[in-house]
This record gives sequence, structure tokens and C-alpha cells, in this order.
Amino acid sequence: MRMAIIVLPSFNMAATMAFIDPFRATNYLSGRQHFLWDVVSAEGGEVMASNSLAITTSPLASLKGAEIDLAIVSSSWSPERHCTPALRHMLRGWAQGGVTLGALDTGAFLLAEAGLMHQRRATCHYEHIDALAELYPDIDVREDMIVIDERIMTCCGGSAAVDLALHIICQLHGATMANEAAHYLFHQSLRPCDTRQSPDIREPLGSAVPPIVRRAIRLMEGHLEETIRIPDLCTQLGVSQRSLDRLFGDIVGKSPAAYYRDIRLDRARGLVTQTSLSLFEIGIASGFSNQSHFSRAYRLRFGVSPRQDRLEGRIPFEFRAWPMHRHSA
Repeated sequence: MRMAIIVLPSFNMAATMAFIDPFRATNYLSGRQHFLWDVVSAEGGEVMASNSLAITTSPLASLKGAEIDLAIVSSSWSPERHCTPALRHMLRGWAQGGVTLGALDTGAFLLAEAGLMHQRRATCHYEHIDALAELYPDIDVREDMIVIDERIMTCCGGSAAVDLALHIICQLHGATMANEAAHYLFHQSLRPCDTRQSPDIREPLGSAVPPIVRRAIRLMEGHLEETIRIPDLCTQLGVSQRSLDRLFGDIVGKSPAAYYRDIRLDRARGLVTQTSLSLFEIGIASGFSNQSHFSRAYRLRFGVSPRQDRLEGRIPFEFRAWPMHRHSA
């Protein structure tokens, strides 16, 4: 099996190497070269990863006419800036030729830009999930670690890239070989593709959070654009507003209304810094019909206006990372 690993500027080095290493281990343990890979970029040469380390690549054009079985796009911040016509053309050509395509971290954005994700299921890193769903509404965006939809594989990145590689090895050469590779890499278990990126058990405070608070948060997260009134939310939960206020105050340190506003603003910040949607569209998508109110609330939470936040560039920040445990300064 020959693979093309396409890295974009500021790609995630850890996720990319995590994807490659199980194939290296399989070759080593079996004594046969079952897998070959070419690491390429738009122009070739050194490409800087997000951790400031560089990797040497071949130019994308060097693969023209090559027999490729799997092409994986690895990207991180601002993926749409790097979707060149040449890359779109190559991805489309591979797709038409029956090549399996894949994406690590934000690579799904590149596949979508190439027009290859229409009515597909897909995932990406949780920081960018809302942006993917807003920019490409025809994609069925999942919060699973790995999504395989026919010949399209998408992965949230990080250590989940190991699982994606092991699933490929298992499919091609059986569970024994995949397990041997996992053992060699000290990867304790092969996680199912539909494993959630942020399972509740791994949240700060974990199971100590009362079920009624979790249910309230799920309802809020399901109504980020078309908001739900707190009294109506309490009715659905079968709890008094006074009780919910007390629980949120004890667990979250803020009222349900304040928490709800903050997760909508967190979503807004992701869209401000990760998409080119207008600020009006972002306000509406985050449940703020009044733009003045949206701007004031945004500035109070983040210390900067949405317009200024966008102009100053895209800076990593906590986003959708269990926001119930974040506290405003």
C-alpha cells in the first residue's frame, strides 16, 4: 500500500507522526514492506509544523501519475489559506481514480474545499467542529474521533491518528497484525471509530457533576443558534429555576443564563477566528440577534471586539473544551 501524506504549513507534527508510526511498526514486525509513504507539500522542501519543528517534503507534483492507494491531508490552523488550485486538482483526480482520501485534524476543510465532502459524514479537531458545520452545512459533522464514509476517512488528530492507522492495518492485514503494532507502540487498545472526542468521564470534575447539570448543558449546546429560555429549559428538565441556579452556582460558579451566554460566545469566537463568515452571520449563528449586544458581550468575555479579534489573527485558545469549567476573569 502506497500512501501520500500531504502536510500544510503549521500542520500538527504529533498527529502526523502518530499516523505514520503504526505502519512503520507493522513493516518492522512483519519483516515486509507492506506500507510505503511519501510526505509531500505544495512546493516541497521544509514545512514548519505548529510546534516550530520542520519536516522535509517532496513537491506535490512529484506524485503526478504515481499509483497511490491512500492520500491523507494533515493540517491545523487556517487550513483554507492553503487550499491551492493544484492541491484541489490533485485531490479531485485521486478521488475520481478511486483513491481513498483521508484527513487529520482540520484536513476535512481541504477535502470540503475540493468539493469532495458533499453529504458526507466527517469530523475534525473539536476546536474547529462548529466552523466546519457552519461553512459546509451539507456535511454531517460528527464529534467522533474517526469517521469513515466509504472512501473518505477523517480523524480529529492527536493520538486518534494512531487508531486510524491501526484500523487501516486491521482492515488490510487482520486484527493480529494491528494488535502487534499497537503493543509495539504501547497503544493500550484500539478505540472504536465512533469514540467521542470529549467523553464525559474525562471532563474536569468528571462524574461529580450532577446529571441534571449535564442534561441542562446538553440542551443549551443543542440550542446555540435558536436559543431556549431558561424557564423553558427548566420545564423540560422538570426542575425549578431556583434549584438549577443553585446547582450551577455550586458546580460552575455562574448562573445558567451566564453559562449559556458564555458557551454561545465561545462558539462565536471560534467562528470569528476560524472562518470568513460576516460578523452579522456569526452573531445570528451564536444566538445573538442584536449586533450591538453581541459586540458588547464579546468584548466583556474576551477583552477585545470581534472585529479586532479577527484582524489580529488566529490565536489558539480554549474552545468547546468543557466550557462549563471555565471562569471569566
